[in-house]
Amino acid sequence: MRALRLYSRADSAAMSGIRRGRQYLDFTAGVAVNALGHADDKFVAAMTSQGMSLTHSSNVFYNAWATELAELLISLTQREGGLGFEPGSNSSSGVAADTKVFFANSGTEANEGAFKFARKVGKDRWAAAHGKNADDAACSKWRFACFEHSFHGRSMGSLSATANKKYQAPFAPLVPGFDVGKVNDVDGLKELVTEDTCGVIVEPIQGEGGIFAVDVEWLRALRKRCDQVGAVLIYDEIQCGLYRTGDLWAHSKMPVDCHPDIVTMAKPLANGFPIGAVMMRDAIAETMTPSTHGTTFGGSPLACALGHHVLSRLSESTFTASVQAASIHLRERLESLPHWFPKLVSAEGVRGRGLMLGIPFVSDRAAHAPSELVRMSRERGVLLLTAGSDAVRLVPSLIVKPEEIDHAADVIESVLGKMHNELA
Repeated sequence: MRALRLYSRADSAAMSGIRRGRQYLDFTAGVAVNALGHADDKFVAAMTSQGMSLTHSSNVFYNAWATELAELLISLTQREGGLGFEPGSNSSSGVAADTKVFFANSGTEANEGAFKFARKVGKDRWAAAHGKNADDAACSKWRFACFEHSFHGRSMGSLSATANKKYQAPFAPLVPGFDVGKVNDVDGLKELVTEDTCGVIVEPIQGEGGIFAVDVEWLRALRKRCDQVGAVLIYDEIQCGLYRTGDLWAHSKMPVDCHPDIVTMAKPLANGFPIGAVMMRDAIAETMTPSTHGTTFGGSPLACALGHHVLSRLSESTFTASVQAASIHLRERLESLPHWFPKLVSAEGVRGRGLMLGIPFVSDRAAHAPSELVRMSRERGVLLLTAGSDAVRLVPSLIVKPEEIDHAADVIESVLGKMHNELA
């Protein structure tokens, strides 16, 4: 655990320190959480209103907001694309009946749920193929495939899928059965994803691992390989989903032949109030019977009311247009950094998509330069994050203004200039 600063209050894209009340421009958004910024008036009003009505009802009963949020997630996915739907798949009959949503309390919980669903599907498919019971000890279809530079959470299952020794080593031995492959390695998929694989999890844009957007052709090959062996394909869109890229999902506009069976989400869904969700095709959901998975707090009326409020606003056409415009502006401000600071910033250029961008550093400076840029920018009032072993991450609130982008970019350029001059 580490605590760099103690913050007392926040407003829009600004945060205030409790000591001396210094203001910071937050280009971390609570690690890609505060899509609507801090202390949004309408969000606070929605929280207050629902808090005065019903906050918790347990999973023994339905509540209206869980249903409303699930239907909104599915209808938006039909409209904008994802999970097997082409953009514009809205039907006159309403929300697709062959898609289901399970609510949890965090991204880690969402991924753990996805692992359980995939394991159950794998065992059922093995049993059907071999004419045996799914609980037979001989069942071999229980393994998972994950990838280098991934991050899926810190509980034991999700940690086991997070192929990073820094996170894993203190907690070994990990959960068995997780096989690690390389992103964008088509040739390695046959050996990685086998008849014993029940599920595969991947981030369409890796966040904590360094802001790497994976290739569409590789995702297509991965989808094909999963179909060949009957493995469930899971896209972890906890950081890159829900309009972070300007689209609902990072995979929304990709061809449907590389879409997943399951999408996990969390971070911005309720703008900082704890919630996570697993959205899946019905072929996955139907294998789960009552009591095979559950949660005490997941899907609460308060969390789902806030999720519905946030998602309704994020999905407005004017809002998505502003996100897309901000994304273009931010990328334009960063694109010249490799030319101006060649001894520091890698020539590969800016990584990522939308408002999920990374500044990569040259290999001989990557060990210290990212954290130094974060530190020096913080001293100048701009909050940034590192990503992976060689990059600085920019994930501002989705309401970020052009002048805020310019201010952050000016500070980054100033700091890099100072660092670059010291190398001369």
